[in-house]
Amino acid sequence: MSDWVDVLAVEELEPGDVTPVQHGRLKLAIYDARDGLYATAALCTHAGAPLCDGYFDGHVIECPLHQGGFDIRDGRALFAPVTRALKTYPVKVEDGRILVDVA
Repeated sequence: MSDWVDVLAVEELEPGDVTPVQHGRLKLAIYDARDGLYATAALCTHAGAPLCDGYFDGHVIECPLHQGGFDIRDGRALFAPVTRALKTYPVKVEDGRILVDVA
């Protein structure tokens, strides 16, 4: 079952970077990668640091606190100290708006 929610206008994105958004109590990170948009939970699974403050390159987001890394495409933990995957969400664009499936 899907639950698509409108979170942001495309023109509000940080081009080539990470944009924080909040939908109710859910904090998300929207990534403007070269091959499209991705969405993950906004907080690191290791110590809860805000990933939107981290270094983003290609498909990897690095946590600003301890430099653990995640693949934004599937949430995989890539390098220490993170060991737990990051929650990912499907993304689509309709009429200039970014929608995320939060189901």
